[in-house]
Amino acid sequence: MDTSFLRDYSETYGFSAGQPTGLALTPKGDAVLFLRSGPRDVVRNLYEMNTTTGEVRGLVRAADLLSGGEEQLTVEEKARRERKREIGRGFTWFSLSDDGEKILTGLSGRLYVINRRTGEFVTLRDNPAGAAIDARLSPDGRYVSFIRNHDLYVTDLSTLDETAVTTGGTADVSHGDAEFVAQEEMYRRTGYWWSGDGQWLAFEECDQRDVENLYIADARDPGLPPQAFRYPRAGRENAKVRLGVVSVTGGEPKWVDWDREKYPYMAAVHWGKDAPLTVYVQDRNQRECVLYLVDHATGATTELLRETDPAWVNIDPDMPRWLDGGKSFLWTSERSGEWQLEHRGEDGAVLKTYTLGDDRLYGVVHVNPKSGEIVLSGGRSPTETNLYRLSLRNGELVVLTQGAGVHEGVFCKAGQVWVDKASLSDGSYTTMVRSRDGRPQREVPSVAEYPPFDANVEVTTVSAGGRTYHAAVIRPRDFNRSVKYPVIDYVYGGPGHPVVTASSRAYLRQQWIADQGFIVVSIDGRGTPRRGREWERATALNLIDIPLNDQVAGLQSLGARYGEMDMDRVGIYGWSFGGYFAAMAACRRPDVFKAAVAGAPVIDWEDYDTHYTERYMGLPQDNPEGYKKCSVLTYAAELSRPLMLVHGTTDDNVYFAHTLKMTEALFKAGKHFDLLALPGFTHMVPDPNVSIRLYERIISFFLTHLRPPPVAAPPA
Repeated sequence: MDTSFLRDYSETYGFSAGQPTGLALTPKGDAVLFLRSGPRDVVRNLYEMNTTTGEVRGLVRAADLLSGGEEQLTVEEKARRERKREIGRGFTWFSLSDDGEKILTGLSGRLYVINRRTGEFVTLRDNPAGAAIDARLSPDGRYVSFIRNHDLYVTDLSTLDETAVTTGGTADVSHGDAEFVAQEEMYRRTGYWWSGDGQWLAFEECDQRDVENLYIADARDPGLPPQAFRYPRAGRENAKVRLGVVSVTGGEPKWVDWDREKYPYMAAVHWGKDAPLTVYVQDRNQRECVLYLVDHATGATTELLRETDPAWVNIDPDMPRWLDGGKSFLWTSERSGEWQLEHRGEDGAVLKTYTLGDDRLYGVVHVNPKSGEIVLSGGRSPTETNLYRLSLRNGELVVLTQGAGVHEGVFCKAGQVWVDKASLSDGSYTTMVRSRDGRPQREVPSVAEYPPFDANVEVTTVSAGGRTYHAAVIRPRDFNRSVKYPVIDYVYGGPGHPVVTASSRAYLRQQWIADQGFIVVSIDGRGTPRRGREWERATALNLIDIPLNDQVAGLQSLGARYGEMDMDRVGIYGWSFGGYFAAMAACRRPDVFKAAVAGAPVIDWEDYDTHYTERYMGLPQDNPEGYKKCSVLTYAAELSRPLMLVHGTTDDNVYFAHTLKMTEALFKAGKHFDLLALPGFTHMVPDPNVSIRLYERIISFFLTHLRPPPVAAPPA
């Protein structure tokens, strides 16, 4: 097995190391700031490019601030990065002041404010109370706020004096920290928010005393004590949260009033310039959500709108977006069966509704309140993402992006200059500065290595059972039509994450797998997003029956179309929900899947977190039969195909206990299986050498169980 590509792929982090990331444009768009590492490392430094001349200058290097020392991360910072799936080192974030003159960033628990023009920087003071995390500049640029030892602090940049805005915070009852499910499942990774005038802060108080502790030990070093994590498993106690408002100088907070018993989840909070304070709350089963307008002086709330759904309500964490100095706002909703954009008055009444015509809306990317122009993301096909400019004044809709693939946009305040990050179907990847109408100006330079080949992928659709599925078929680069190839189904299959995309670069590792003598396929069935409410909600209360049936139907339809696919030799592989799916496929459909690799699988949904699991499955006490049907343990004794389980032993998202429970059930049932434990690894496996060995092992497993000598295909 030639693993040279695996080494290149792993050491370049999928050929992403060296690409510009964390992009931000100055208010007028005269410069773009970005982070960039070397081509074979993830240590990022901060750069600026003049968008007119293309001149690039380094603003600050991580090594200079560390003065030759090693970067140190606290347990809290490691947990935050795990929630964001952040593997970078050096500078992993920065923020630009509203006037574009100051840059805030952090390294090893210390904070730095950089003068963008001169490159000079000020180091904020250390405090024995602990490292600073989740830092940001106030809207007026006078203060830096951050969390230190579970309390909210601000530093006055004119004096560098630090003030504790809240006091008494602990790991059990914290101020300004976002709880686990907010970070992991709601995409709310902060627990505090600035007022537009920089005089007030709203913050979350999070009481986790009733949330059970789960403990993770490093079995490689039994002398180390285990680490405790508050993790709310399905059906059990959640954190209790409330929202307070406090002056920038500290003092007694004013608590925001809503029925926290009925709506215990604080899904989203928004505040800022020309925008009032709002809080979006959910009930426990996530079928009802309310957006409240908050009077920050009194804590009183006024209902602006209510969303309901008999299955569940999806959260758009970017909403609302206020216009007209706070006199109207934008909102996205699925109540029609498709995502649509609503323009609402200050009282919440719908003024007008917008769609993308024949294309589907995904979300709001940029808002220019002065011009009334909105940039939206969407696509004709769920495999593509394009950007569109919509005028609220005349309804004009303009497609801004060109080329089939996935486009992301970052815009300056006025929207006259923007950056298009494009990963296209032809394998190209560019970060291009563009003018308002989309014309290219300058490319933000990358030092990333180019992949040694393009993926030989066919993105297609296939019909079965009256439904059409999007699918990807990756063939070996030396494909021989006269040979029948074993098939590997690379699957996710769960909510929120389609795997079939028009971005060719997404298939590079699958291409290497195919080059070992396989055809690799991926199929997005019901339950995956971007196909409308009915398609996504089909899996309510049962996350496996319909998705597994759809995967089999799509796979068999592909096999009927392509004679080179040997449907008697099909394997399946996935990670996280995909690992769960693969384990279920091996146990329940041995007639189709002859071998399976399950990476970091959720084995029993009663051991996964509340907000994700209950959204789709309800509470265990309300849906006991559904939980039983969806537990892999229910079918462990039926396993008759080779199964390899892979899991990081310190995973704090899908705990290693899932795989241990599965191995126990299989062992007691007298079933043979393979177990690959990854000592000290979490839900991610970023270490290049371990990643290489992992995929060597996975492919060796499939070669052993799926690849006897190939036979010639029958004549067409």
